[in-house]
Amino acid sequence: QVLLVESGGGLVQAGGSLRLSCAASGRTFSSYSMGWFRQFPGKDRESVAVISKTGGSRSYTDSVKGRFTISRDNANNTVYLQMNSLNPEDTATYSCAASRGGGLLPRRPGDYDSWGQGTQVTVSS
Repeated sequence: QVLLVESGGGLVQAGGSLRLSCAASGRTFSSYSMGWFRQFPGKDRESVAVISKTGGSRSYTDSVKGRFTISRDNANNTVYLQMNSLNPEDTATYSCAASRGGGLLPRRPGDYDSWGQGTQVTVSS
């Protein structure tokens, strides 16, 4: 497992942008596919974006396509989520997660081995 620490959440107005970062411990970061999930109050986690171990493949949930971009820097053990054109429906707790054996682009929470503590994103109208 790896230790994951997110940062970059906060309050932003509708139409604004935020960039989330997730720093991972250890020397095996490039062995993990990485994902960003979000959780709305009273709901299960949903996959937002996933990136493969090398960064060569990415996948997004439909509601964020064209607005969010996932990227990773394997040299610095960090994965990012650039979020543009935010709207109030994006308000949620965002978490990053690491998957070692879940396939190229795992989408299910159960495919992930390690989770960050989460960071709150609030978008005001």
